[in-house]
Amino acid sequence: MPREECGVFGVWARGEEVAKLAYYGLYALQHRGQEAAGIAVSDGSQIVVFKDLGLVSQVFDEKVLSSLEGHIAVGHCRYSTTGGGRWENAQPSFQTTHAGSGIALGHNGNLVNTAELAERVREQGLEPGSRATTDSDVLTTLLAGAAADKGVEAAALDLLPTVRGAFCLVFADENTLYAARDPYGIRPLVLGRLERGWVVASETAALDIVGASFVREVEPGELLAIDSDGLRSNRFANPNPKGCLFEYVYLARPDTTIAGRSVHAARVEIGRRLAKEAPADADLVIPVPESGTPAAIGYAQASGIPYGQGLVKNGYVGRTFIQPSQTIRQLGIRLKLNPLRDVIRGKRLVVVDDSIVRGNTQRALVRMLREAGAIEVHVRIAAPPVRWPCFYGIDFASRAELIANGTDLEGIRRSIGADSLGYVSLEGLVAASEQPRSRLCAACFDGDYPIPLPDEAKIGKHLLEDIEKGVRGPDGASSSAVSSGYGAEDALQRP
Repeated sequence: MPREECGVFGVWARGEEVAKLAYYGLYALQHRGQEAAGIAVSDGSQIVVFKDLGLVSQVFDEKVLSSLEGHIAVGHCRYSTTGGGRWENAQPSFQTTHAGSGIALGHNGNLVNTAELAERVREQGLEPGSRATTDSDVLTTLLAGAAADKGVEAAALDLLPTVRGAFCLVFADENTLYAARDPYGIRPLVLGRLERGWVVASETAALDIVGASFVREVEPGELLAIDSDGLRSNRFANPNPKGCLFEYVYLARPDTTIAGRSVHAARVEIGRRLAKEAPADADLVIPVPESGTPAAIGYAQASGIPYGQGLVKNGYVGRTFIQPSQTIRQLGIRLKLNPLRDVIRGKRLVVVDDSIVRGNTQRALVRMLREAGAIEVHVRIAAPPVRWPCFYGIDFASRAELIANGTDLEGIRRSIGADSLGYVSLEGLVAASEQPRSRLCAACFDGDYPIPLPDEAKIGKHLLEDIEKGVRGPDGASSSAVSSGYGAEDALQRP
């Protein structure tokens, strides 16, 4: 499966427990990042940041949340796409300006000119506020460096046009909450209204959980500022929308709406189209829960084959720092999924999943279903073959690890051990999203990257660690003595 990316949440509200609103907002966005979580709160005079590795419910408790008092909160849940999974790389990132104020920032996405921005930090002699190695921390450092002279809003309007890649930013100083979305709008970001304030979040589901009404999406190329005077909007770039098509397949919650389209409805429609494009002669349609469920419902509706629950998911399996024993490791997928043998035994199954990346999950799943008594297993995938990695905020495998790269349909079928294999077409997926093809990024399927990528030496999850270690300089060249100010820390430090 692909790793998720990140979730961001921000709130400006008087007379509200903003830390708790942020906590529940992040709880609704937990699926987008399960590696670390953090909340920064401002009371108008200072910003306090609390963050740690783990799930939102593991990082925060009532005592911590009650201590975070203020009227502005910035929240973040992380899966690492730039920089390793260390505590220093948890967000929100924080930096003080030369004027003594602070900036806290959360970022969903991934930049493609991180090396160039890190070189700018070095040239300007700026000191990072932490030993983080993320593109987000580079942004925070540059923002804080310019804010002392011109203020955060003007600094952001100068900086953001020079930032390339996918970014949804939620950041704050002591008095103002800001939100910004890259000109391509690759990742979702929405604005909501509270009775006494405003909310910005990665998905509409996070607005729902805190009782905020949906106002609109943050526009691509837009910077919002929210303070005691209300909300104001600035345009820092002309929009060229290229929303991520994979959000409709897997990343977003089914109860979220993106660009006016219900994600659940889109997934059911994907299943209907999949049934027409890749029919199967079978007795039962079962989903790989939970992400395959809406598409399986659609497949059953369009094919006339009964829908059933053949797999049970352990709802309490999140990211764990406890490595499985050898015995449990050999059982593999059973930690998360277990078959209902009385449902499966003697049946010809259509198994609907959201995507195939490396193929390991489907291989283990097919084997498990056969062991449970299935006589045929027909795998149907609610996305086209993933042939290209994402450089805009999803941590896919490298291209060499993608099973669909260089392998035809029959080769993949043999590899996973299915009786048949079918994918929905790219045209079918786009149609199900109800978005114009010209407004979508489908780079992981077709290799057409809307934001030009730099040389391979200037991109990658561990780019800044490599720069610090002297593996390559900010210009991408090998270097034995590079000091960018972004260091790798061996020891785990906790607040």
